Formats: sequence, C-alpha cells, structure tokens
Amino acid sequence: LGDFNRQKKMGSEVAVVDDGYITAWGDWDSFKPKSFPSTGNNGLNNSMRDIASEISKNEMKPGLWMAPYACDKFSKLAKLHPEWIIKNDAGRYANSSNCGKFFYGLDATNPEVLDYAYRCVHRAVHQWGYRLLKLDFLYAACLEGNGKYNPSMTRAEVMSTALRNLRNAAGPNVELIGCGCPLGPAVGVVDSMRVSADVGPTWYPALPLPWWDEGTLPSLRAMVRNSLTRASLSHRWWHNDPDCLLLGRTTSLNDNEVRSAATVVAMTGGMLLLSDDLSMLDSSRLRVAQVVYPLTGVTGMVLDVHNANAAEGIAGSGFPSLVRLWCSDDKDIMNQAMIYEGNDEREDSISQTLRNSFLASFRPNKPWSDPRMRSRNCVPVCDGLGTWSIASISNWSNNERIVSIPLTSIMPPMKYDVDVIDHNDQSSLGYHLFSFWSSTYVWFPSTDVNNDLKSAKDNKISMKLKPHESEIVHLKPVSQSTPQYVGSDIHFTCGFEVSSFTFTPASKIDKSRSEVVVSLKTNEERNGFIFLYIPDSICTMSSLSPTSTIPLTYFHQNDPLTEFQAEVVSKLPHVRSDGSVEYIGKVLKLAINIHGDGRQGDGRIVL
Repeated sequence: LGDFNRQKKMGSEVAVVDDGYITAWGDWDSFKPKSFPSTGNNGLNNSMRDIASEISKNEMKPGLWMAPYACDKFSKLAKLHPEWIIKNDAGRYANSSNCGKFFYGLDATNPEVLDYAYRCVHRAVHQWGYRLLKLDFLYAACLEGNGKYNPSMTRAEVMSTALRNLRNAAGPNVELIGCGCPLGPAVGVVDSMRVSADVGPTWYPALPLPWWDEGTLPSLRAMVRNSLTRASLSHRWWHNDPDCLLLGRTTSLNDNEVRSAATVVAMTGGMLLLSDDLSMLDSSRLRVAQVVYPLTGVTGMVLDVHNANAAEGIAGSGFPSLVRLWCSDDKDIMNQAMIYEGNDEREDSISQTLRNSFLASFRPNKPWSDPRMRSRNCVPVCDGLGTWSIASISNWSNNERIVSIPLTSIMPPMKYDVDVIDHNDQSSLGYHLFSFWSSTYVWFPSTDVNNDLKSAKDNKISMKLKPHESEIVHLKPVSQSTPQYVGSDIHFTCGFEVSSFTFTPASKIDKSRSEVVVSLKTNEERNGFIFLYIPDSICTMSSLSPTSTIPLTYFHQNDPLTEFQAEVVSKLPHVRSDGSVEYIGKVLKLAINIHGDGRQGDGRIVL
C-alpha cells in the first residue's frame, strides 16, 4: 500500500492485486494468512475488501487477478469436486500445457462449474468492491478431451459460454481483461485482451524453459513480436494488453531492450502496465515509463507487418520493425481517408495493411467508421503545433545493423481533394528530423516525391542500431516564416505534452521583439528540454555559427525574473537558385522544469 503515492504521481489509474493472495488456485476465498490476515470481527476475512477500499481512497480503480476456470491439484476444490475437472480421451485429467505449473481446467459445460465461477466473480465485484478483473488462463475452460459433462458442445461454444458467464457475473460496468484466452470468442465480452505471450526478464526464454518454443514462452522477444503483429486489433475489438513494462535492474534486460519495449507499448497505444516496486527504480529506468505516459489511445500502423521476413536477418521471422503514427492540429486532416495512388510501384506493405485493417473496423463504445480514416492513426494535438509523422525504427536482430525506412512511407499527411497526392508542396525548405530516445536533431532536405518516384523510394531515413535497439523519429516540414515546436525529451510524441503554443509577431507587441509562448501539461512533476525552430525572417542571426550564443532569452513564467540563454543546436541551410547557400533559421534547445504542484505559470516558457 505504501506504493500508492508514487503511483498517483505517475498518473496511475488502476492498481491490480495480482496472483499470490490465495492459498491455491480454485480456492478464491482462501487467503494466505500472513500476507492477508483477517481484519474483521464478523468471522470473515475482510482483507481483500479493505485493500479495494484503500485503492479507491487513493483515487485509483481497484483491480484483482483471478483464474476462475483453473484449479491446483492440491486445492480444496479439486478434492471436493473431482467431477468438475476436464478429462482427456484416456480418462486422465487433461494437461493444462502451462510452462510454469501444472493445473487443472474446470469443465465449463457443467452448470455447476458455471455457477461456481459466477459466484467467485460476483463476490469479487459486489462484495469486495473490485472494478477491474484480470481473468487469466481462460483457455482452461476448453481444454481438449472427451471427458466432459456435455460432449456435444464445440470448444468454441464452451469458451463463449464460459466468458459470457463471467461478464454476467461482473456486470456491464466492470472492466474485464482477458488473459490466456482464445481471441474469437472474447470479442464483445472483454474490454481489454492480452495479445502477447508473457513478458520475461530476458530477451529469449531462459532456462529451464524449453528454448525451442521461443514464440510462446515468457520473454521480451515474444511480447514484442505478438504486440506488433496484433496491433491492428487494438481499439477495435478491445484495448490491447501487451503485458507489463519491466523497468527494474533485477532483470537481464539492458537499457536498449527496455526502451524498445516502451517503444512498442507507446506506438501501439494499448495499455501501459507496471509491476516494479517504483521506490526501487533508478531515475533513468523510471523516466522510460514517464516519457511514454500518458498513452495517446491511438494505434500506430505497422508498415511492414506483411513484409517482415528479414527483420531479424532470418527468413520467415515475421518480426515487424517499422511503425508509424501521425500528429496533427488540423481536424480536416484527421478526418480524411487515406488514399494511395493506383501505381503498381506503391502496392507495398502499407496498402496491404490498409486492406487488412478494413476487415476489422469495430471500436468499442464508438460508432462504426471507415478504418481508412486518419483519426485511427493520428494523435490530436493543440493548435499551433502543425502536422508531422512519428515512426519507430527497430533492430530486432542479435547484431548491430543499419535499419532504413522509406521516406515515402512516413511522409506527413496533408489535405487533398484529388486522388493524386502532391507531396512537393509540403516543404521546399526540407524537414525537421528529431530522434526522441537520443534527443538529437538533424535537418533533412526536401525531395521531389511525385516527379521521380524511384528516386524518392531510394531516399530513406537510415540509422545504425545496436541489437534489440529502437529509435522514435519525428518528421515535420520546415516553416518559412512561423516558429515551430520541433521536439522534446518529455513525451515520445513530441507534442502530446503541450497544452498551448502561440507566436506573437513583433508588430503586435512592439517593434523590437517577437514572442513565443509554450505551455506544457502540468499533471505531474517532470523536467527536460524542448526544441524550437525560429525562422531568421523574424530574428536575423545569419552571421552566427551553429554553436554561437545568441541574443535570445527565455524565462519560466513561475520565475519571470530569471532569464536563460537559448542554446543553438542547428542552423538550417537553403540553396538559392544560383547555387549559393543562405541560412533560413535556427533550432534552439530550452530547459524546462515542471513542478506539477499547481503553482501559477508552471510549465510555461516565454521566449
């Protein structure tokens, strides 16, 4: 319970009591006496109710883990009701096929089993007060075998009946997370679904687990692969659960692997779950979680899901490595459908993904909409930030590699009224290219996409990545006359963290100065840097070198008496028609501290 204050500061919305509170699976009201002692004088153990109440008092939703159709060999339930346990064709208890422990599956064709599972879930919700249930090992209800109460039901029928029984017990307003569950029967029943294998403390399954079953056994690799290949289900059938983001130093995962896991969670936009003791995390690992929270609720498009055979340098690996999001302050762009030219050269993985996603367009609690609409893959941001692309690039191989992404596949979206898209009008001045994890900026020259398709396809963003390393890049057209928010190390979107961005020209304040005001969201304490682009047309500094200290100052509005110098990190060149080069603007780096305590002017910078 002592971790709740830290969770609240992180912005946690739910606290889940996971496995370990009961003496045996199946005995869901038999608690471990030392860890969960009785607190009532009514003859009942009220510990679970008290924990739910404490979680609620800390302004979080209380959640509870259960496996209602599973039971342990030595449980009281197995001894009292052996007839409830599924038997295989040989008449023995069916194998649950779990790598961690052997347990029994309860026969959901038996009305008594359904009644028992119903009562367990009903008690957790309506007596103990839990508003979220993580229901695990649900496949146990439909284990293979002919020793069942009603052998006429198919296993799919059994699974559907078992799940709807749990929903009826919980009620319509309790969040259900399906785990270890066949996907099809759960559509329309659960709110969230574990779509990956269990995450593990190693990249590959560690001994004594059988290494040859690396696709389904607990490991970070299995979690990453499944989360990417099933990303298109999220916010359509349910909210995807990629399992926990492991941050602690007690695992064998290195910093690159932890950031890669966070990248997948952030770009697929399902759920973010933490299971570490937050007080034991060092600042660098805790920051990994802070910069991907809050999640945007927007699912990135996995660009190479149909062309991922070489992602690990292994034929047939099926491991995607490229995911794209868009960000925009333009509602017209967000509400337009994605249209691709009917050019055979562009019939690539993007088009295949688009056609595939059209078949799965249901979104829980929302009206049906065309899955080609950009809003599914576009993060809404505040006015003044503009429109840009975000792409994650990953190296899932065991060797250092150069990984590339075609510029045409991550070109920022734009408005159009015709089928032929003209990218050339987007930015004749080039693009801002900001890499989030490394917090680095480079200017990327413009390219003639339409007139020379082959050349444009050869124009790629490439970077050298270490084994299991990922980077998140942002591509935004350079503006000729307006300041721009280019990036930050505060949130992976480099924009979702901003509450307002305004520019006031010199003539509207006084003739001697212009003003840019950036306000960041202040829901929690954090600090870092933001990067702004200032065109020379509003502030002439063309004679200065890229690293010069310039007469640009800024202050934090909660401390207006202290001025800071902005650091120049890049000068942007432009080639004139005569071949000469002029500098059109500079990218500045500004430090910011957010206290998150409600003080006036917090998170607000005036340049």
